[in-house]
Amino acid sequence: MKTILQVEDDPNDVFLFQHSMTKAGVTNPVQVATDGQQAIDYLQGTGKFADREKFPFPCLVLLDLKLPYVMGLDVLKWIREQFGAALTVLMLTASGEEADITAAYRLGANGFLVKPSEASKLCDMVTAIMDFWLTHNTLPHGPSPRFPTERSARLVHSSSPDFSAGRLPVNGTRREEWPHETQSNP
Repeated sequence: MKTILQVEDDPNDVFLFQHSMTKAGVTNPVQVATDGQQAIDYLQGTGKFADREKFPFPCLVLLDLKLPYVMGLDVLKWIREQFGAALTVLMLTASGEEADITAAYRLGANGFLVKPSEASKLCDMVTAIMDFWLTHNTLPHGPSPRFPTERSARLVHSSSPDFSAGRLPVNGTRREEWPHETQSNP
């Protein structure tokens, strides 16, 4: 059974999600990282997460946006730089802000799920995650996970980019305007 990594700092949300998994019959083991840096350490298999028997590499990451130490979008960016598309990452957050949704997809999120306020709807969401992402979805057999160099690991600790305007930094610069689609000649 493949492991799920839930990156969530609110213990109530962790409890509710795991309770919904039990109700939905999902038997995959869930590991929890309570902040963004812990998620990175877990995925790297470093520190207290070095034992891959105890902390196996996940098949799915459920990632909150607002996290201590390293924000969710920065963790997502790091994951895509290290693992490419070979790791499924679903944003699971209370935010339904268009800027957050757009930023997450631009950084390579596989999905963006807004945490429902009702327990029955959370159970429905867990069932949908199980049915699609854990049962029917097929991932590419991309390169094996690359682990960051000392330089890239330091970048994780840098200040978070400003995603509030809906524009993402590209190669250290901001692209203020995306090119307009070219019109085809009739």
